[in-house]
Amino acid sequence: MEESYSVCSPRRILSVSKKRREATVSFANPDTKASGFHGPKPAEVYGFVGSITTVVATVIFLVWAHVPESWLHWIGIFYYPSRYWALAVPAYAMMTVVLALVFYCGLNFMSTPPPSSLYTVYDEFSRDPASSGQMTSDDQPIEPISDISIDRINHAMFK
Repeated sequence: MEESYSVCSPRRILSVSKKRREATVSFANPDTKASGFHGPKPAEVYGFVGSITTVVATVIFLVWAHVPESWLHWIGIFYYPSRYWALAVPAYAMMTVVLALVFYCGLNFMSTPPPSSLYTVYDEFSRDPASSGQMTSDDQPIEPISDISIDRINHAMFK
């Protein structure tokens, strides 16, 4: 009796027999679609198209901003935006980013309580240490989670 081994994959079936030294390969029916498509992922395609588009748009912008008008007219380009926008758009974009960062930092400073406020020490999420009496180390080997009191911190830092 002959033992037959076969390996199945979505694209082909490989059968190996002890009797024959050769392996026979049979391809799946081309009309049926394989379950494991091995093409490029959509994110890779979008990234590639986006990078090519960015390079082309940058080249067009630089040509428009730096080439003299007579050369553009010689090529056949007569309608284009004013050269003012070649400087204004990047300047507006940079100032928008800078002002957004300044606004973000200012909003954080406004929402932070002052250092003299007790809200910097205690708030609604603070947990006081459990004061359920003296427990031996055998009853409770690990203390429950709680905040360290300001007295213990001051004692540890300034003794």
